[in-house]
Amino acid sequence: MKPLTEQEIRASFVNCSKGEAKRLSVPRDLADTPWDDLDFFGWRDPQAPDRTYLVAPLADGLRAVALRGSRASSWQTRRSMCSMCVTTHTGGVSLMVAPKAGKAGKQGDSVGAYICSDLACSLYVRGKKDAGMGSRLHESLTVEEKIERTMTNVEAFFAKVTAA
Repeated sequence: MKPLTEQEIRASFVNCSKGEAKRLSVPRDLADTPWDDLDFFGWRDPQAPDRTYLVAPLADGLRAVALRGSRASSWQTRRSMCSMCVTTHTGGVSLMVAPKAGKAGKQGDSVGAYICSDLACSLYVRGKKDAGMGSRLHESLTVEEKIERTMTNVEAFFAKVTAA
């Protein structure tokens, strides 16, 4: 993924107003982000950890969504699988919900997905971050094919958010 600027990120939101996008908390350390290892960029708002944001380069350009997610809790001991990168975690997957774009979102419609709580799907797929014992299923796919599958899942999620 190419490095992003704060302005590019704010301009790419599809499910919040321009005013909301202007007020949301964008990480200050964008220059330190390992862009070459990322297929999409995600972060949690440090002032409001239930607020999560994803930015992805999709076929129709750079797009971002605002989500609400549950905070990772120590009581979560059940293994769960991320619907984006197919990594399993014990307590490391959260249900994240995005308001739909446009009129549907204003009426309260939303789309949810189980996603890695730390939003590090790209690093798990590449083997640069370990989710613990048994976190990756044995697959015959190459890393490139796993990246492609992850981005197909991300694109499908964004399509649900923007669907009328």
